[in-house]
Amino acid sequence: MLDTVSPAHAIWFIAAAATSGVVLRPFRLPEAVWALAGAGALVLLGLMPWADALAAAAEGTDVYLFLAGMMLAAELARREGLFDWIAVHAVAAARGSKRRLFVLVYLVGVAVTALLSNDATAVVLTPAVYAATRAAKAEPLPYLLVCAFVANAASFVLPISNPANLVIFGAAMPRLADWLALFWLPSLAAVAITFAVLYATQRKALCGTLEPVGAPVPLSRGGRLAAGGLVLTAAAILGASALGQPLGWPTALAGLASSLAVLALKRESPGPLLRGVAWGVLPLVAGLFVLVEAVGRTGVLAELSGRLQALAATSPAEASWWAGGLVAVACNLVNNLPAGLLAGSAVQAAHVPPQVAAAVVIGVDLGPNLSITGSLATILWLVALRREGETMGAWSFLKLGLMVMPPALAAALAALVHVPLPGLTP
Repeated sequence: MLDTVSPAHAIWFIAAAATSGVVLRPFRLPEAVWALAGAGALVLLGLMPWADALAAAAEGTDVYLFLAGMMLAAELARREGLFDWIAVHAVAAARGSKRRLFVLVYLVGVAVTALLSNDATAVVLTPAVYAATRAAKAEPLPYLLVCAFVANAASFVLPISNPANLVIFGAAMPRLADWLALFWLPSLAAVAITFAVLYATQRKALCGTLEPVGAPVPLSRGGRLAAGGLVLTAAAILGASALGQPLGWPTALAGLASSLAVLALKRESPGPLLRGVAWGVLPLVAGLFVLVEAVGRTGVLAELSGRLQALAATSPAEASWWAGGLVAVACNLVNNLPAGLLAGSAVQAAHVPPQVAAAVVIGVDLGPNLSITGSLATILWLVALRREGETMGAWSFLKLGLMVMPPALAAALAALVHVPLPGLTP
């Protein structure tokens, strides 16, 4: 093959084929199969040495630990009835109104995303929302869609709201005050526009009232420990972020500690708990890291950095629009994890102004609301749906995403570009 095709072209072909497999899932094989197949093809064809592939996969260690801890805590909460308990209280707070429940779920989604990350919204909030709609005998899809879209729309409220934020800024991460100066208005615009369009598209399904669910059942001791584990996880994430430390180990240890506490209390084997976790997400992420490393070796990073630096030097505002828009599109073609890794490397190499880097963050975080495989959070959401027996087709999601994402992206970038940001320097 390499006798007639250059290594760079072969890498791009394999990366494109693997990404298409992740998005389309031919033969209904899991997404991880296609990502690992692409990574394996790179090694078998001599396009990447085994050692380099393993090193690239190892770069995602913090992401694996973060996801493992979050999924473990979520599965524990589900098994101990915490989500069912939350569901009863949520329906009670809605006072019989489907629309009020929709607003409540959205506001909770913003808070969970901001404080725990967009992946946590997909993993933790989705099953709780499904339990609430099941208890109230309401059509679950409008409320489940909230979990998918708010996970991306609110993921640049704080630096910890999306792990991609840390990747893009790297060592040049702004202080919290500077982050809020950059993102408070774009975040408000993204959250508000996403809600308005999503609500408008689902308004017919939100007519009518909810079924009464009766008096709340007291939460079991195991459920209280699971709730404490989620609180501990949130505290660990916030503490690690404040200290500028990686988020993986604190999240994994918090999830492990709460799980061991409940298992010891109930004297149960860890087998059923571990079998309930969607571990297939981890090899998917590992495969994507290998593919990104290979694509980065084709020279694309140097090209992107040069073009971004030149445009930012002449017009930071124009560079922000182009960077945010192109990255948003790229996330839906290749998933925001590889797109974010490439864009982050390009931003750091180009030394662009904070406004341009912020536009890339918005594109990476908000752009994936267009397609069902645009972000890791949405893939996690899709996995959570399948566990509950629900489905969402790629075409149906795309039709909705075409209405929700573009106006939210335009509003967020406009807020970023046109609002003066005193005190910020490149």
